[in-house]
Amino acid sequence: MIELIFIVIAFILLLLIVVWAHFINQNKYRNNVDNTFRDATNVRLYKEHKQEIETDFQQGRLDQESYDYLLSELDQSLLQDIEENSREKEQVVKHKPLPIIWPVMMSVFLIGFSAYMYVDNGAYSRIANTPQQQPNNQSQNPEDQLKAQIAMLKQQVEQKPDDSDAWYALGQASVGIGNFDAALLAFDKVIEIDGEMADLFGAKAQASFYKNNQKITPEVQALIDKALSIDVRDPSTNILLGMNAFLNNEYQQAINYWQQVITDNRPSVNVEALKGALAEAKNRLALTGKETEQEFLSGPQITLDVSLSDEIIEKLAQGDDKVVFVYAIESETSRMPLAAVKLKASDLPTRIVLNDSRAMTPQAKLSDVKQVNVFAIVSDTGSAGIKPGDFKGELAQVSVDEKNPIQLVINSVVN
Repeated sequence: MIELIFIVIAFILLLLIVVWAHFINQNKYRNNVDNTFRDATNVRLYKEHKQEIETDFQQGRLDQESYDYLLSELDQSLLQDIEENSREKEQVVKHKPLPIIWPVMMSVFLIGFSAYMYVDNGAYSRIANTPQQQPNNQSQNPEDQLKAQIAMLKQQVEQKPDDSDAWYALGQASVGIGNFDAALLAFDKVIEIDGEMADLFGAKAQASFYKNNQKITPEVQALIDKALSIDVRDPSTNILLGMNAFLNNEYQQAINYWQQVITDNRPSVNVEALKGALAEAKNRLALTGKETEQEFLSGPQITLDVSLSDEIIEKLAQGDDKVVFVYAIESETSRMPLAAVKLKASDLPTRIVLNDSRAMTPQAKLSDVKQVNVFAIVSDTGSAGIKPGDFKGELAQVSVDEKNPIQLVINSVVN
């Protein structure tokens, strides 16, 4: 920060030098004209030199020819000096000098305008509020870094109280240092600004979960229920549920929750870190000697081998990677999806399993019905639903008790 301020000051001083240089030089020029090329001085010097020549002639040190030549040269030199002096005076009169008020006004404007633009549009607030980096041998520990970040975020929300991103970051940082009450207040502020969203109630649920010694109290459960009512697959809420299951040695439930988040692969999730937790849960499940994952999920499920026809592959090769939705709905009533998976066209061909862990809501699951219609949709817009321009594959009246894998090929265009 200090180095940057010095650079800015040096730049402003350079501009001030440019502004004042002309004013200073013009005054020096006028002083030189007045002190060097004065007519009176030239005349006095002319008379002194002439007197010296005449004295030398009278004393016989000069002959008549030399005497006439020196007088002629002296007269010519006087005329040249007078003419040069006259021209320079005319130049001074022709170019009227700037009064001192102009460089003063320019300097005030330059400094004031630079300061205003830097504070208003520049990075002053970020620089002023950014903790200075310590030398490598005195680096801050994570807690000190979080405290410095919190101090910066507090200044930021004081300056911009409606900055929901800063409030959210403040909440997350407060969780990091164990100040859960401050975190809850920060998340409430984000909800006040942006409205009710699943991830915000999920974040509140996590903070309250840690506040209550990693237990799901009625308060935490209420926040979980609120988040799931908005988005049943909300990552932060499902990660919390998986964490709670893991802490209670319910490893298969933890696997189910975390696998769902990994499959959704939303941008806000650190999938790689979650995969590590998932692997640990699987290792611990294996050490218990209890039922395997397939046995635990021995309820109704449909195994699908999803692929693209050659014609669709050729069409997709001409554009960007598309989102693919694979889901099952009840055959008779065609209600909301009972199970769904989201992936990319580049992931195909692949095998997926639709079961209750893929349910959109707890109230509508695959185990509630006998038969379903299954769809695989390559979305042209990236949004759910079947729309003109999408590519589709469909299977009708599939039994939820089917044990063998089923081929589902995306081979048609929705008109």
